[in-house]
Amino acid sequence: MSLPTVQWPLRIYYDRSCPLCAHEMHALIAHDAHANLQLVDSSAADFADADAAAAGITPADMSRLIHACDANGRWIIGVEVFVLAYQAVGLDSIARLWAHPWLRPIWDRFYPWFARNRMALSRLGIAPLYGWLIEGAARRAARRSAQCAQDRCERE
Repeated sequence: MSLPTVQWPLRIYYDRSCPLCAHEMHALIAHDAHANLQLVDSSAADFADADAAAAGITPADMSRLIHACDANGRWIIGVEVFVLAYQAVGLDSIARLWAHPWLRPIWDRFYPWFARNRMALSRLGIAPLYGWLIEGAARRAARRSAQCAQDRCERE
């Protein structure tokens, strides 16, 4: 399965006022060893972005669904942002889960509901659980990477 291509860095516009959103984005940044991601808080009442405005994207649009813009000015909206963000930090298994051809239609359909209800879901205490899942995936990815490096050294 081929993941989407992007010109790094990917600038992600997210709702920092949402605990779930902030937790996820900051967990991703914590694993971004190559500075592939840049976070922009689009939740402030006075938020304005010239690139977004030039593309016809309003702060209200960004509040409805997550948006990102790559270094070439390509705008990405919704689930594909998550695919690329997880790919950017080396969590390819999660990126493939978001991009899976059987699951992607479900994610595309479910994500707008999730985004509309993100504050209520945050109040349920989901943010720390989601952060814990990201941390676990990052630990597994690091172990796999270390094992692959060790296997290569042993073959040489």
